[in-house]
Amino acid sequence: MPKGISFSPILIALLLVSGLLVYLYLPNDTKQQERKPNATPVTAYTMIEVKFPVTVEALGTANANESVMLTAQKSDIVQTINFDDGDLVKKGQLLLKLSDREERARLNELDINFQEAKRQLKRIDNLAQQSVASAQLLDEQEANVKAFKAQLEVAKAQLDELELRAPFSGLLGVRRVSVGALVMPGDLIATLDDLHIIKMDFSIAESHLSSVHKGQQVSATSVAYPGQKFEGKISSIASRVDPVTRAIQIRAIIDNKDLKLRPGMLLQIKLQKEILETLVLPEGALVPIEDKQFVFVIQDNKVVRREVKVGLRKPGIAQITSGLEVGDKVVIEGALRLRDGSVVNVLSMHTSQG
Repeated sequence: MPKGISFSPILIALLLVSGLLVYLYLPNDTKQQERKPNATPVTAYTMIEVKFPVTVEALGTANANESVMLTAQKSDIVQTINFDDGDLVKKGQLLLKLSDREERARLNELDINFQEAKRQLKRIDNLAQQSVASAQLLDEQEANVKAFKAQLEVAKAQLDELELRAPFSGLLGVRRVSVGALVMPGDLIATLDDLHIIKMDFSIAESHLSSVHKGQQVSATSVAYPGQKFEGKISSIASRVDPVTRAIQIRAIIDNKDLKLRPGMLLQIKLQKEILETLVLPEGALVPIEDKQFVFVIQDNKVVRREVKVGLRKPGIAQITSGLEVGDKVVIEGALRLRDGSVVNVLSMHTSQG
């Protein structure tokens, strides 16, 4: 600062006040224009009617088409085993044989006696034709032949009881006996299941009874095969409703040619009840307030909060029974940041899908 020049505090204050007044009363060009509200970015859906399948869900248990526990009919020593664990066998296939020496010896003895009795019958018949033998003797010999024949059939049946054959085609379980073991009637030898067809048993509420019928399509899924569906048809409906649970038993048949499904598996079942033509909305668009549901409808870049009635639901989707009409634009993303009357900026617009 040059020597001899000084400023008093009063002069400095006057200069500051003057500057403030000049700033405040500058022309309008230097003022900020009135600020408009910020628009909230949202994603919206245009409402249309879509097909909305109504399904009934249940849990069911897989059962084999035919299932049996293979057991011995007589007490004896296991002589031969003709199968292994998990074998696929055909109907009538010999699986196991018990020791049969005594039964075969008895069968041979009876066969010899039967053949001898037939020869004697033929000789006596020739003599009777020549009036050398009496009719009574002929009748007695015919009775002997019939008796030996009956004994021979019994012996054959007893011999068959020492053999275990597959009663139907299917998949064997784990073998429970070994060669040389003594088995008793009722002892478990193995299990046999016909898995080419799976019987799926499940229950539904009696309220759904009018919408199910024989031949109706069902689909099932299992945690063992994620993402895979098994299709089947209803084969029977129980004649009674359980008076305790108010549910009715349903049985469906599933083709299981690849043998993926096994008896005892838990299956998640979906049964299509009907297909509605209705409005649907992603559940993310719903704003719950107390016991009511609201959505924000876009009108002239602003939103109007509107109450809606929700009907049926599917994962991520809800049926709208009232409160919206075809063509309404509804906020489905960003609704939680909005209030009634908020200005919005629609980033993208989609069409409702069922």
